[in-house]
Amino acid sequence: MRTLDELERFEPFHSLSEEGRRLLVKGLVRKECSRGEVTLYKGQPVSGAYVVLAGRLRVFSLAPNGTEATLYFIEPGETCVLALNCLFNDLLYPAWVQAEIGSTIALIPGAVYRKLFERETTIQNLTVHTLSTLVFRLMSELELVHSSHHRQRLANFILMQSASDGVLRMTQQQLAQHLGTTREVVARLLSEFSANGLVRTQRGAVAIKDLFGLRRVVAPEGDGSKE
Repeated sequence: MRTLDELERFEPFHSLSEEGRRLLVKGLVRKECSRGEVTLYKGQPVSGAYVVLAGRLRVFSLAPNGTEATLYFIEPGETCVLALNCLFNDLLYPAWVQAEIGSTIALIPGAVYRKLFERETTIQNLTVHTLSTLVFRLMSELELVHSSHHRQRLANFILMQSASDGVLRMTQQQLAQHLGTTREVVARLLSEFSANGLVRTQRGAVAIKDLFGLRRVVAPEGDGSKE
C-alpha cells in the first residue's frame, strides 16, 4: 500500500509491530492538498490523526477583523497535536489548517490511532514529542508577541523559516498573514532591512545577507554570533 510505505519512511511508523502495522492499514486515507487549500476549519469535528507525508501545513488563527496569524507549521513526519487533542477529548478543531505548499497527508482514523496509542510505544513517543514540540513553539511565539515589535518578529521568522540556502520563499502577503499584520507593514520593514544590508528582497522571496545582523534585530542586547 503506497500510503503505508510513505508513512514507514518516518521512524515512529517504521518501528511498529506487525500487529500495529496491520491495524494501521485499516481505513488509512491518503489526501493530496493543493497550495493554499484549507484542510481543517475551526469548529470542524476531527476524524483522525493527520500526518504530513510531503509538503507543509500551516495552522493559523483568524481574528474577527479577518487578520490571520500563524500558530505553527507541521512538517513531513509530524502530526497536528491540536487534532490529537480533539481526537482524545472529543473536541471541535480550534483553528484552521492550510497547505502552505502542495502537500500530501495521511489520515489515520481516530479509532485506529487510539488503539495504536494504547499498544505501540513508538506512537506514544510520537504523541508526547508532538505535544512537547508544540508547547515550545507556542511559548516561543507568545514570548515574541508580548515582548517584541513587528520588526523583531519578522527578523525571527526569516531566520527560523529560511531554507538552508538562506532564502525564505514567501511573498510579502504571506509573511503578513503569518505575523498577523498587513502587507504594507511587512513591505516597510523589509525595505528597512534591505537598506541596512540585512536581506535582499526579490519576487516572492527574501534572502539573508547578514545573518548576525538579523540576529541582533531579534536580540538587540546580545550578539547572536556568540551563541
